[in-house]
Amino acid sequence: MQVRNAMSTKVLSIGPDHTLRQAAALMAQRRVGAAVVIDPDSAGIGILTERDILNAIGAGLDPDVERTASHLTRDLVFAPPSWTLHEAASAMVRGGFRHLIIIDGDEPAGVLSVRDIVRVWSHAITANPNVTQPMH
Repeated sequence: MQVRNAMSTKVLSIGPDHTLRQAAALMAQRRVGAAVVIDPDSAGIGILTERDILNAIGAGLDPDVERTASHLTRDLVFAPPSWTLHEAASAMVRGGFRHLIIIDGDEPAGVLSVRDIVRVWSHAITANPNVTQPMH
């Protein structure tokens, strides 16, 4: 199975000047664990995850003052929609991250989370109990 079949295509995009509270509110409203951060003045994109927000608040930083630009990850691994779920899961395990931005051309096409992979694999196993290995 390919990433395109499991990814969420409802990508939450925010800017680098959003506060962490604004980002958290948008993520909660959309029920997503990550937001793609697009900075029109900078090359490339970043990602802000719920863990980034948790780490900032846990460090005593003010979520009404802190901006997403200071807490996002820019050194990302991107995947094309054609990757298999196995390739995506392997990249996530190697990199130690739970969200993968899916790029189609130069644009974010979706986000794949560990939850998405588990959901798809568990449905596949439920539908076919003889399957004991993740679908490639």
